[in-house]
Amino acid sequence: MTAPLMPRATAVWLVENTTLTFRQIANFCELHELEIQAIADGDVSGNIMGLSPIDNDQLTMEEIHRCEADPKANLTLNEMERNVKARNLKAKKVLSPSQRQDKPNGIAWIIKNYPDLKDSQICKLIGTTKPTIEAIRNGTHRDMAIIRPKNPVTIGLCSEQDIEKAVLAAQKAAAKSEKPKKASKAKKTTAKKSKATKK
Repeated sequence: MTAPLMPRATAVWLVENTTLTFRQIANFCELHELEIQAIADGDVSGNIMGLSPIDNDQLTMEEIHRCEADPKANLTLNEMERNVKARNLKAKKVLSPSQRQDKPNGIAWIIKNYPDLKDSQICKLIGTTKPTIEAIRNGTHRDMAIIRPKNPVTIGLCSEQDIEKAVLAAQKAAAKSEKPKKASKAKKTTAKKSKATKK
């Protein structure tokens, strides 16, 4: 099963707002049952804000009620949410609300881990705009206070292969621009040598 986006925040909301068992929440969020118990005890969720899977169209209230009535039942993601990651990787068009909210986090992660990538490459990977990237780079983005670098692969914004291709392209472009510099330096040193021999 595919875990919901932002599983810990979702787990916090489910613990606070439902009577689901720790096992049910753990299975749905793909977390350990002991971690759910720690969230319920307040040991690990102090700084995590709960995220409603209903508002994000990941679950329906009917599905929650069904599982509350039957402790052995397992929660099932909405069909759209289950397919949204795969569809997004193919079409890069359909995003869930939580994925759209996570875009700045994905951009911040790429800027931090792959500073050589051009803005145009990041635009392609994340499906964003150059002004947004620039605002995150220089710290002027309106949500800068809450932006936390997050791997865009785990969010479902792009694939690992997409990032690898972009990095390879950036490395090739950098290597090409280095060659002319080296060639011009070599010409200058040859010219200096020939002048010295003429004297």
